[in-house]
Amino acid sequence: MSFAEIVVFLALGALLGWLGGLFGIGGGLIAISILGIAFGMDQQHAQGTSLVMVVPTVLVGVYQYWRRGGMDMRVAGLMMLSAATTTYLFARLAVTLPSAPLRRGFAVFLIVLALYYVWRGYADSHIRIKAVVLPWPLTAIVGAIGGALSGLFTVGGAVFAVPSLTLLFGFAQTSAQGVGLALVIPGLILGLIVYGGAGDVHWPIGLALAAGSITTVSWGVTLAHKLPETTLRYGFSAVLLFTAALLWLRA
Repeated sequence: MSFAEIVVFLALGALLGWLGGLFGIGGGLIAISILGIAFGMDQQHAQGTSLVMVVPTVLVGVYQYWRRGGMDMRVAGLMMLSAATTTYLFARLAVTLPSAPLRRGFAVFLIVLALYYVWRGYADSHIRIKAVVLPWPLTAIVGAIGGALSGLFTVGGAVFAVPSLTLLFGFAQTSAQGVGLALVIPGLILGLIVYGGAGDVHWPIGLALAAGSITTVSWGVTLAHKLPETTLRYGFSAVLLFTAALLWLRA
């Protein structure tokens, strides 16, 4: 890559790292869309390359959420374990699928989640729905589904886990975001192995994005702990809708 391209990807990585820390998603959601729209990557290469950025971003983000307290490490460990197998299996499936249907499926998934977050934001402000509190061992199911999404789309595990933990297990938004990030760690590593082995990773771009992202993820986490939960949910839904629109246009 040229020097100008390196600067562009460093700056992009910094923006994505901040958003990843703020919403507990690692930044890969938007990275995949941008790499496809702006840089012409097919879905598999965009997903594989985003993994290189997301791994260090997630590790820094998990540490920052853990340092501020509120993370249930018992739940995080169980979900990481249950996610590992499904991530690997669905990553192997993803590298064999046509790019366009995979991208469209990802866009639909994001739209559904965005609508859910809009509804939760409204409900929290006007209806005050009381969260169901299921026994914590059932979070293993959330981990397995999140792992499948992580394998199929390289991101999505944390996006699925966060609303599940808040709605079904009574987690606060920031606590759920920290556990959601921890959930995807084994999946990210396994996914990187699978996508890398299939030749679906552009390493120079991924490393430049990673270098930029790790400089700003802590700032995003800090802001997340200062904002109201409703604001985080509305902001997250806006990011999801924007990302889904980019993916749909690309498809």
